[in-house]
Amino acid sequence: MPVRTIDSPLGPMLATSNDGSLTALGFDGEPDHDDACDVLDRVETQLARYFAGELDRFELPLAPQGTPFQQRVWGALLRIPPGETRSYASIARQIDNPDAIRAVGAANGANPIAIIIPCHRVIASDGTLHGYAGGLKRKRYLLDLEAQTLFA
Repeated sequence: MPVRTIDSPLGPMLATSNDGSLTALGFDGEPDHDDACDVLDRVETQLARYFAGELDRFELPLAPQGTPFQQRVWGALLRIPPGETRSYASIARQIDNPDAIRAVGAANGANPIAIIIPCHRVIASDGTLHGYAGGLKRKRYLLDLEAQTLFA
């Protein structure tokens, strides 16, 4: 399984792929991983363009591992336009399970592909920021980046 550490304005990120698809992208990556891999090359290039405000949609093959419920939540996250946010409750309604607000939050927190599956775009119904595996400072940075760039 190819692994690569990717530098970002938010610190090193660790990306993994398998069978030609991105399987994970997380914060606080271990340094000095740089396996040759076309998919990881594309991830690195597209992330650099995203952070530069030049890319609003990632075009990558994704293969996050999770339960069917998690997959439905992550699919809903992929439909949130750049520069916009949704509440946990609205995601629960979108996947036709309006009572699953906490479960949506748990699935959001279990998202293995940060930024590209945009779990940072999910906020509380009152507009406040809650939970982000990368920390709330990173979540705020990503939301501000999207609000201040060509995405908005």
